Amino acid sequence: MKTLIAFFEIPAADFTRAVDFYEFVWETKLPLCECESEKMAFFMEEGEAVGAISYASDFLPSPHGVLIHFQCDNAEPLLQRVVAKGGRIVIPVTQIEAEGRGHFAVFADCEGNHIGLYTQH
Repeated sequence: MKTLIAFFEIPAADFTRAVDFYEFVWETKLPLCECESEKMAFFMEEGEAVGAISYASDFLPSPHGVLIHFQCDNAEPLLQRVVAKGGRIVIPVTQIEAEGRGHFAVFADCEGNHIGLYTQH
């Protein structure tokens, strides 16, 4: 089966704040693109944009929308940076009940979106 995820977008009401938040949490720089009234900051993997923080007047953050999960080696340091940057932990690191499926956590970002973290161990 081919990779199912083509691209994701995380809505932001305050684009600058959201970019700063994710750059801090992931300890990386996100390339920016502005096109008329819309803005995007891209998450990159192997030189390709796989997702973005997006600003458009009618694309609003919500804790009740789609939940995406970022894969990581260890969620704890990321959650510490989330809290340090004004986000909050919604679900702490929790073992997935199916044997050998790893752990997950969920946080609220600076815009109020709920974002998941997943680790295979």
